[in-house]
Amino acid sequence: MLLDPGYELTLRPMKYPEFFEMYKDAIKNTWTVEEVDFSSDLVDLNSNKITEAERFLIQRLVAFFATGDSIVSNNLVLNYYKHLNSPEARLYLSRQLYEEALHVQFYLTLLDTYLPDEKERNEAFSAIHNIETIKAKGDFAFKWISFVQKVDELNTLEDRRKFLLNIICFATCIEGLFFFGSFAYVYFLRSKGLLNGLATGTNWVFRDESCHMNFAFKVVETVRKEEPELWQPEFEGIICKMLDEAIECEMNFATEFLSKGIVGLSQKDMRSYLQFVADQHFVRLGMKKVYNSKNPFGFMELQNTQELANFFERKVSAYQVGVSGDVGFDHTF
Repeated sequence: MLLDPGYELTLRPMKYPEFFEMYKDAIKNTWTVEEVDFSSDLVDLNSNKITEAERFLIQRLVAFFATGDSIVSNNLVLNYYKHLNSPEARLYLSRQLYEEALHVQFYLTLLDTYLPDEKERNEAFSAIHNIETIKAKGDFAFKWISFVQKVDELNTLEDRRKFLLNIICFATCIEGLFFFGSFAYVYFLRSKGLLNGLATGTNWVFRDESCHMNFAFKVVETVRKEEPELWQPEFEGIICKMLDEAIECEMNFATEFLSKGIVGLSQKDMRSYLQFVADQHFVRLGMKKVYNSKNPFGFMELQNTQELANFFERKVSAYQVGVSGDVGFDHTF
């Protein structure tokens, strides 16, 4: 079974071909940071088109981005790779680790571009220690990492449940709420014609993160089929509390800059949006919706997805493999 201790190395016969297909699809989805053009962003940042409240929002966004994906990478190495006993799954994890490194490079380039002052850059990179609302998000993530980090083998039902909760946390809360919340702010600014370079790179990160979440949900689905005794009503209760805590964590982050007054964004709408996204995650986990909230952000629905579609039709001269197919925000939101 997928969570049995050990390191299965045999790829034939293939026991989990769906993970191998995810790995191959991920290889097709190749982009580089050098393709992101930040020139128009610099014009925006040096103009009066951005309000002081929006400028503060941007500062908080880049501060969170500075270390967010590094936390995800640590969890991949310390927990996922150690406990998922499938060579096909570990192939995908190897690719995901590369993509997380790419995201770190993207955000590093973003900070170097947006914050030319070295002191400001250093402050952004230390935000996870010095800015309370960002530190709280980091502490939330580390809490769920620590539950399984010291476990060498998943021999008991309790250890396996802890590992499942780790996967669910990172899919639904870290990547699925903390990052999706930040992406919403990026697309809000994009809807105002601001920071198109950031939005372009975010489109591609968004695609990667959605694939990471799909992999995690597939792992959970597979484990539930193999070991249904792991999934009990009280286990679902823990998941509900986890997501509720993550929403409060993200709302504390949001309140810090939304309270300054940003036309088109409100704390009420942000909470509804996070609850809406959380409900989509509950459904993916085979659970009932908890909040029954609607997506209040029309700009998420109205975003020009043509750029995303064009990316997946790029010629082989620009990417290793051209990928065809439709991409839409409704697949995730």
